[in-house]
Amino acid sequence: MKILVVCGHGLGTSLMMEMSIKSILKEVAVTAEVDHRDLASAGSETAEIFVATRDIAEQLQSMGVNGRLVTLANMVDKVAMKEQLSTALRELGAL
Repeated sequence: MKILVVCGHGLGTSLMMEMSIKSILKEVAVTAEVDHRDLASAGSETAEIFVATRDIAEQLQSMGVNGRLVTLANMVDKVAMKEQLSTALRELGAL
């Protein structure tokens, strides 16, 4: 399973979210490849799950990315991130 974390420039925001997601995956005992990209590059990527903040998620959706989109209202709210990521993982049969 591949999880792609997306932000505007593919630097700070997505890297911070990637680290949180890796921690959450460890907590729920799910193995996945987690990487981060900028918005422009993400459109050509394939992943089972794309994670982004609301503004970026809307753009990903309009780009027609294939994969489950996890939209975060607050990128530092790890509780909400875990809840939404767990829902996506259950839907995909990984949890």
